Amino acid sequence: MSMNQRITAPATDEGPWYKALNGRQWKTLLASNLGWLFDGFENYALILTVAPAMRQLLEPSQYPQIPVFIGTVIGIHLLGWGIGGMLGGVMADYIGRKRMMLIAILAYSLMTGLSALAFSWWSFAVLRFLVGIAVGSEWATGSSMMAEIWPERARGKGAGLMQSGLGIGFFIASLVWLFIGPLGPSSWRYMYLVGVLPALLTLWIRRSIPESELWEKTNADRNAARDRKRAGADLTETEQHLTKFTLTDLFTDKATRGQTLIIFLMSLTTTVGFWSISTWVPPFIGSVAAAAGEQAAQWSTYAAMFFTAGSVFGYASVGFLADAFGRKPVTIAFYAIALILTPILFFGTTNLSLLMIIAFFSGAFASGQYSWMPVWIPELYPTRMRATALAFAFNGPRFIAFLAPIFAGTMIAAFGGFGKAAMVLSSIYILGIVVAPFLPETRGKPLPA
Repeated sequence: MSMNQRITAPATDEGPWYKALNGRQWKTLLASNLGWLFDGFENYALILTVAPAMRQLLEPSQYPQIPVFIGTVIGIHLLGWGIGGMLGGVMADYIGRKRMMLIAILAYSLMTGLSALAFSWWSFAVLRFLVGIAVGSEWATGSSMMAEIWPERARGKGAGLMQSGLGIGFFIASLVWLFIGPLGPSSWRYMYLVGVLPALLTLWIRRSIPESELWEKTNADRNAARDRKRAGADLTETEQHLTKFTLTDLFTDKATRGQTLIIFLMSLTTTVGFWSISTWVPPFIGSVAAAAGEQAAQWSTYAAMFFTAGSVFGYASVGFLADAFGRKPVTIAFYAIALILTPILFFGTTNLSLLMIIAFFSGAFASGQYSWMPVWIPELYPTRMRATALAFAFNGPRFIAFLAPIFAGTMIAAFGGFGKAAMVLSSIYILGIVVAPFLPETRGKPLPA
């Protein structure tokens, strides 16, 4: 079957979209959503706990440089996420979507639990690097499964609902921290012990979730092509692609090389923008609360909860909006609105109630725009390299974006505030607005085979 041939799950256009789904497809959504939900919990737990962790792990003389240490730890975590995401996506194309998901969830549960045992800032950073490797390897797997198992007319909605798991995980982490945070200087350690629980999810996934039939067929074709190559047979163009290493094929195939560069720049925009804003929303609003004589820690937690509630709304909205209006206009709109909301958030007001509302909408557009990736990218690549393409698009930019929290922390220490640093780094949204129009619109089109 050639690259340009396409395949999709059978579906009917009659009646509401959700009535066309079967139990297998709903279970796939649940598994992918929960896997990403626990990813979100593990990641936002770091954002919520890294400050108290540094206060316990650093010497008092180092306290003025805490923003620098926070940015460094988060940056190292993102670097691990990038490495793990690349490895996990490639492995998912070779060992299967389901098996890779099981490995990823077990690994990040174990590494998160071990983070509670950190004895210095650098041991904490190393453990969070390992958590990042495990967390990064899960997303491309779930995104590929959703795209390959859900029907065409509901694919965007399913991807958005899957992506909303991240925001739900953020919200749950904020809620759990609201109760664990007041337990004392070691409360951050208790938070990471809670992070071991996702390992139980693998028991259900192993029993209840099917492997992608599209992947099974492509894997069988790949093995057959390899056998023919070893036997010295002449291979067709499709068979030649199947025998290439997927990451190499991604850049040597003329049909995918150009769009991969555009996707990389768009993903870099989303990733730098998100980590440059979301990391600092809770401490920024906490500092505003402290200046007003309110409890900084409590308002920081409230800010995190409003921001993450907005994220859930944004993640799900992108899928529904993209199915209604197209992938391209919705993605560009989310870039533009996130850019506009940044100065409003950091310079617009000191009213705490109003800041909660702004934080909600900032989360909806800065975080929610991530959904363009699982909605749009699977529709641009064939099955043989789909998880690899998703992994590169989602994680490749982290090899650059991991510097954003480090730069932000340094700028915050130098500027003496959050706003200027956030404005400088959020200007990257302009890049996304410029390059997104060059990516093909895929709304209503079946998946490449």
